Amino acid sequence: MTAMELTIKRPDDWHIHFRDGAMLSAVVPETARVFGRAIVMPNLVPPVVTRADATAYRDRVLAAVPDGSDFTPLMTAYMTEKTDADDIAAGFEAGELTAVKLYPAGATTNSDAGVRDIRKVEPVLKRMAEIGMPLLVHGEVTDPMVDIFDREAVFIEVVLKPLMDRIPDLKVVMEHITTKQAADFVQESGDNLAATVTPHHMEINRTDMFRGGIRPHLYCLPIAKREGHRLAVREAAVSGHPRFFLGTDSAPHPVHAKETACGCAGIFNAPGALPVYAAIFEAEGALDRLEAFASLNGPRFYGLPVNEGTVTLIREPTVQIDGITVGDDRILAYRAGETLAWTVR
Repeated sequence: MTAMELTIKRPDDWHIHFRDGAMLSAVVPETARVFGRAIVMPNLVPPVVTRADATAYRDRVLAAVPDGSDFTPLMTAYMTEKTDADDIAAGFEAGELTAVKLYPAGATTNSDAGVRDIRKVEPVLKRMAEIGMPLLVHGEVTDPMVDIFDREAVFIEVVLKPLMDRIPDLKVVMEHITTKQAADFVQESGDNLAATVTPHHMEINRTDMFRGGIRPHLYCLPIAKREGHRLAVREAAVSGHPRFFLGTDSAPHPVHAKETACGCAGIFNAPGALPVYAAIFEAEGALDRLEAFASLNGPRFYGLPVNEGTVTLIREPTVQIDGITVGDDRILAYRAGETLAWTVR
């Protein structure tokens, strides 16, 4: 019996963490072998805040791309309350910056330099709206009185909806959505709002993090939510709606930093990400919609051409790698050691 094959336009990853230094060199090839482009997150230490920072970081990413790989990193700037609108606009016009990332201060890994008062950056956001530069948001409030499982829903109501009412022309991507509220908000909004969806938020709920004990390698931010939210996000992603697209939020951390008293948030899913998405779409009877989600919807929203090349997925079992080694550290892969139903040729 011949294995099932599915050929699609080469996909893009619209949300990826490469880190820096030795870790960057180790993880970039996992993305570059499958994806044509990737939106690279700027939350380094120190963060990528200027056009010059982004250009320097892009050069370091390109140096880690394997020879013969046709991969393009799309760079972002980390928004602070001192961001220079002229600087990021010049970077956007020159093609050196693709978007600006908004981290509410303290929301996630290396976000302490982020924005505390959204009103203070509105002049920059209005300039971005004028030139069509997208804002990528980590959509969570950081008020300690708000339950961690409610932070995304509250962010939509108290920050994002009012912001989009005040600046209706601003293009916004809600990244790594995890709630029914986010899925509904995107579908009910206009063409200026889109969302990325990770493979893990389509597969795990909050119970999975505690199944058989604490599972630190399933801890990420935004944190996985109740089963009803997982199902709503999954349904939206496979629906064929044009404003949902692939963004892995692959976020590597060494095992020792995950398995500790105060473990880091992040899931390293770049190895095997596309096969996991394929299995999800197959389970939902939506394989015919995978190409749009992975390869077409993102470029359309960002105003970029679709990749020329293709990738072929084959429905044959393959064992997911355990992870990768970086010096003396080990980075565990999502679904490590498990059998995946699909593989990429």
